[in-house]
Amino acid sequence: MARTDSGSELIVVTHGARAGIDPHAVRESLAAQSRLVELLPEGGAPVRIFGPPNRLPRRIAGTAREDVGAEYLNYFAVRGVGDELEAIADRLRADDAVEAAYVKPPAEPPIAPPVVLADIAARRLEDAPPVTPNFEARQGYLDAAPQGVNARWAWTRPGGRGAGVRIVDVEGAWRFTHEDLLANQGGVIGGAPSADAGWRNHGTAVAGEISGDVNTFGITGIAADAAIRAVSVFDGGSAAAIRTAADALSAGDIILLELHRPGPRNNFQNREDQAGYIAIEWWPDDWAAIRYAIGRGVIVVGAAGNGSEDLDSALYDTRPADFPTSWRNPFRGGAADSGAILVGAGAPPPGFHGRDHGPARSRLAFSNYGSRVDAQGWGLEVTTTGYGDLQGGADEDYWYTDTFSGTSSASPIVVGSIASYQGLAAAAAGRKTPSEVRARLRATGSPQVDAPGRPMTQRIGNLPDIQAMIAP
Repeated sequence: MARTDSGSELIVVTHGARAGIDPHAVRESLAAQSRLVELLPEGGAPVRIFGPPNRLPRRIAGTAREDVGAEYLNYFAVRGVGDELEAIADRLRADDAVEAAYVKPPAEPPIAPPVVLADIAARRLEDAPPVTPNFEARQGYLDAAPQGVNARWAWTRPGGRGAGVRIVDVEGAWRFTHEDLLANQGGVIGGAPSADAGWRNHGTAVAGEISGDVNTFGITGIAADAAIRAVSVFDGGSAAAIRTAADALSAGDIILLELHRPGPRNNFQNREDQAGYIAIEWWPDDWAAIRYAIGRGVIVVGAAGNGSEDLDSALYDTRPADFPTSWRNPFRGGAADSGAILVGAGAPPPGFHGRDHGPARSRLAFSNYGSRVDAQGWGLEVTTTGYGDLQGGADEDYWYTDTFSGTSSASPIVVGSIASYQGLAAAAAGRKTPSEVRARLRATGSPQVDAPGRPMTQRIGNLPDIQAMIAP
């Protein structure tokens, strides 16, 4: 997977109140911002992650974050300073106005194993046929439990295709001109999509799993009636992208975080094998943005990551010296719980697409695991839009894949299931809250199973069962 424009991010947290927003808190924050401008090299600028101070009170009014809204005045992303981010962070931390300054390694799409586009290109030798075949039978994740999420059952019920639910996918790029993504997508509403083909195929594949159009060809999304839009992490960073997505949604809608990032296991280094990569909620600004979204009643679903990591490890309790002193490990839950739903990657049924990856719903070796992980989806053999290994040709608008993978492919399966569940719930008694949805995912579904060397005590959770979720 090429990463040509997924740069590191310099984040600054200034000292300030963690209470309701009042004129004094705003004045203090503006003074801190002015001090940051003085400290940064020429051309550098501190950009507020949560937007202008005079807009914040209205956006958090009546939400669960209203009483602590002033903390959002303290988060800044530094732009326009070139490549010497660590040196600038060191200088910023030495100033009394700054509580913390840290450099986040580049976020990456959690696809596994990393896609080699040259290999796929070799399989795109023939043009797409005049009419795309119907590939829905290859989408085993749509089937009845325990193989799939019971999407086909949900489609026979009012709201079961996710009617009225809005979803924002946060990642790098998409191809919303694809022939199977035309009905219920609203395009890119924030950030600057990457020109990288890997990111573009990744976003296209994610969108297809959730909202592929209902027609006689190609694939069908789990929640095709849901409206999907996108925010890119490029230009503004991941936390700002989450905030932008949250501001575009209402209570009961869904944000999908199709990202993971190299963690402390390997000193935060980007690696082709993704070893040690973890969910992005571990970083303070992303955690704050997720809490902001949850406070607005928006459901947040994030990839647990492909680092083969035990997220219960004591390693993740250690606060990096450049993080705020108030930081606590969100993988421990409790007061530090972000409120997001984390998704692990489970094996598809043996023999699906003619391949065997171990017992169905067992943890795939690359998937992160731990008590914090809430649910699983198929982490291999996912048929969807993009990439071109199932159907290729010269025009990407007709590309399909049989091999989408990772917590990348698992997370949209959970999002589609939640959207279907929310549509069914809205048609009955009303939408559910983020905590209610997470509780239903944990309490229902097709259970995780053991695999050699990967026991179910290495928790990735259950595969959703929409019919079970909506049952009384």
